[in-house]
Amino acid sequence: MPELSQETERGRGAALFGLAEVTGPSMVPTLYQGDQLLVWYGARVRAGDVVVLRHPFQQDLLVVKRAAEPREGGWWVLGDNAYAGGDSTDYGTVPAELILGRALFRWRPRKAGQRSPLALVRWAVSAARPVLPERTGRSGRSASRRLRAR
Repeated sequence: MPELSQETERGRGAALFGLAEVTGPSMVPTLYQGDQLLVWYGARVRAGDVVVLRHPFQQDLLVVKRAAEPREGGWWVLGDNAYAGGDSTDYGTVPAELILGRALFRWRPRKAGQRSPLALVRWAVSAARPVLPERTGRSGRSASRRLRAR
């Protein structure tokens, strides 16, 4: 269930930007285990943004989810991997004060086995990317349509 390394929260203080390491499968295929995120703390959140938040029931646990829609009392957040769980379908609306920031950029570290020139080129092309808001899901369904289906 944890989504971010707890080390990323230490020493953040009043920093405007920070780094976070992704753990867990709930944001696959957008984010994978070991991905590094550049997080803009205190950024305005819009529907579709990937956000870093404190878990509503275990506030020392940081998670990364997609802000699906604003609701009374906060945000409804969903993981991009519908089968992984650990989102608002389990714990309900997340109060706005628990949303820490928005993910801006993703860096995917190179795997140890990537040694061939082709593998290195493929990694270099896909390693660094912006984390864009998603208005429609990978299957073409909007976040709100997926929300209604649950």
